[in-house]
Amino acid sequence: MSRIQYFVAASLDGFIATAKDDLAWLLEFDGFEGGQESYESFMGDVGCIVMGGDTFAWLMEHEPGKWPYPGTPCYVFTHHEYAAPHGADVTFVRGPVQEFIPDFTSDAGTKNIWVVGGGNLAAQFAAAGRLDEIILSVIPVVLGDGKRLLPVEGPTPALELTASRTMGRGIVELRYRFPSAEQSAG
Repeated sequence: MSRIQYFVAASLDGFIATAKDDLAWLLEFDGFEGGQESYESFMGDVGCIVMGGDTFAWLMEHEPGKWPYPGTPCYVFTHHEYAAPHGADVTFVRGPVQEFIPDFTSDAGTKNIWVVGGGNLAAQFAAAGRLDEIILSVIPVVLGDGKRLLPVEGPTPALELTASRTMGRGIVELRYRFPSAEQSAG
């Protein structure tokens, strides 16, 4: 069964981007030891990608003419009008995330669903009780403010740490599982 995963990097103080969507602080860490292997292993199990409109716009601005996820169905939640890159399997949607989960699951097949970003979209999955796992790379910088990792209202139930490892340049990868709806109610 497909899992809905939020694979993301954040600063030590819990931000995934600056307030102006600047990722220069994160891009300085490109090529760190273990990073590429972690990403490739993760992507091997991804059958469908879901992202917010700001993330899509960032990709279009910073990777013009190059779609980074060829061959993988992608859904973009947005209220703006965008055009899909040539050859990309991109569907633009509006509405509550839970309305589209059957589509994501169908496209993912036996693989997982990756919530690429941003934090607000991942928080919608969490609020709907549909976020299964966070795979978080903690980057050893402090931003002070910016776009939050998971801007949910109120505390979540305790998450279960399923794995952790230290990678190059002081980066720590943490895997947390959200409790199922049955566990939360019990």
